Amino acid sequence: MRLSQLFGKTQREIPAEADTISHQLMLRAGMIRQLTAGVYSYLPLALRSLHKIEDIIRDEMNKAGGQEICMPVLQPIELWEKSGRGASFGQSLFRLFDRKERELALGPTHEEVITDLVGRSVQSYRDLPLLLYQIQTKFRDEPRPRGGLVRVREFVMKDLYSFDTDAEGLDINYQKMIAAYKNIFSRCGLPVIIIEADSGAIGGKDSNEFMAVSEMGEDEIIYCESCGKAANAEKAQSLKVKADNSSPLPMEEVATPGYKTIEEVCRFLKINPVNTLKAVFYMADNEFVFVCIRGDVDVNEVKLKNMLHCVDLRMATEQEVAAEGIIAGFASPIGLKNVKIVADESVASGTNFVAGGNKNDLHIKNVNYPRDFKADIVADIALAAAGDGCTECSAKLLATRGVEVGHVFKLGTFLSEKMGAFYIDANGESKPIVMGCYGIGVGRLMAAIIDINHDDKGIIWPQNIAPYQVYVCPLFLEDTRVAEKAESLYKELENMGIEVLYDDRSESTGVKFNDADLLGIPLRITVSPRSLEKGCIEVKWRSEKKAELVPVDEAAKKIQEMLTVK
Repeated sequence: MRLSQLFGKTQREIPAEADTISHQLMLRAGMIRQLTAGVYSYLPLALRSLHKIEDIIRDEMNKAGGQEICMPVLQPIELWEKSGRGASFGQSLFRLFDRKERELALGPTHEEVITDLVGRSVQSYRDLPLLLYQIQTKFRDEPRPRGGLVRVREFVMKDLYSFDTDAEGLDINYQKMIAAYKNIFSRCGLPVIIIEADSGAIGGKDSNEFMAVSEMGEDEIIYCESCGKAANAEKAQSLKVKADNSSPLPMEEVATPGYKTIEEVCRFLKINPVNTLKAVFYMADNEFVFVCIRGDVDVNEVKLKNMLHCVDLRMATEQEVAAEGIIAGFASPIGLKNVKIVADESVASGTNFVAGGNKNDLHIKNVNYPRDFKADIVADIALAAAGDGCTECSAKLLATRGVEVGHVFKLGTFLSEKMGAFYIDANGESKPIVMGCYGIGVGRLMAAIIDINHDDKGIIWPQNIAPYQVYVCPLFLEDTRVAEKAESLYKELENMGIEVLYDDRSESTGVKFNDADLLGIPLRITVSPRSLEKGCIEVKWRSEKKAELVPVDEAAKKIQEMLTVK
């Protein structure tokens, strides 16, 4: 491909709307263009890399026994009502009506469709196991699209679904997919870590995320260097800092004029947050919930939502709090009636806490659970944080950020039971099919690869997924020797099956080198009057600082060898 004919222009300036490295570089390199919020066009350079990533994914899925299919994007809303997951996806589910006023959804995922399909096709245990996958467009109405291709409303995903007769078969396929995912990310030049994750709206029992560690990542990872345990912040558990465990003392009211927050009360009473209880108020499917948790710990809203089995969870408004007769800033569960109380396990981890007095300007000292108040539910609803203890080995936990590039779930039978996907076993009994699902966001994966593989000059593509392998960069094209040698080398390399981007533009050396670095093609070949005077051309890997001179007559063969070895 001649660069002068390539659709998509490079940019010198960092686009103002780009909030991540990958977003900045993909826009500057002329790889993507935004149509509207969270919706992008893939230009030729991006699409070439995207297809290479898809080829790697397809190869590993096929090796693992997967069969590729293609399912509709348009899905009858009845499928989502049957599964009960329409409410779980909430406003993220794109809904529309056809001309006959039948409601449809644009698929954010395909569990419903595949379960319906398999349920209509599988009859006997002899038809199982099955591994079916597709690489297909998905739609999710994200409230805050960000990061270019990291969080979008229209995206390409590889989703594979496993169907087994029992949990043992699911375990086998689950591990098979984990191994395949490791191969995919390795072949794409992307180091990942596998962490425990929350299943979210997808549902199911166990799930794991594949995370690419990146400062630009939108997810927080809590991990232990000592034992290797890792989870995202939504799932992570930890050992909290120990609180006072002295003998319980009688409750004592104390005036706290105007001091409402944990920080203000601690400063006034000269105590630490670990010795306080704080109140947080939520609405769970329109039910008011009073949450009590230790003052030094934050509520993990994902854990809370899962524990309450609610579809919608949000902070209660000031009006909703007041309607329950609760005085915000001075509230505690002591004496509270007709309100659901959820307490974190931390309330039982110490004694003699300071809590609200349920009156303006008043707190109570020496509050103890369960002596002084009761809770409807006591559970781990705390957000784990760096510095907490590891539940496995007690070492201090650390935190980093990452981009989720893959997610695998053990769905079990909850969907097959709801959708009527059963099989007849060897004894003639009807049983629900045991399912798993396994996803990779292809565009997000490409963005994560760029986030990890770049420098201050631009992208550094791993060779396997680079849009082109070689960047032929002639300098001073007005020199006939340069023009002729660059043209002949370009054609010779293409005839050898090497993918070449030929910079045939009449631009300055600085512009050409800057664009070569920005685009990140693995191998740059520079043809210049100076090198030709020595009977050579200059060859340089994008990932390395030094270039080497190669004799002109040996150039094509040498380049082919370098690409093969690398």
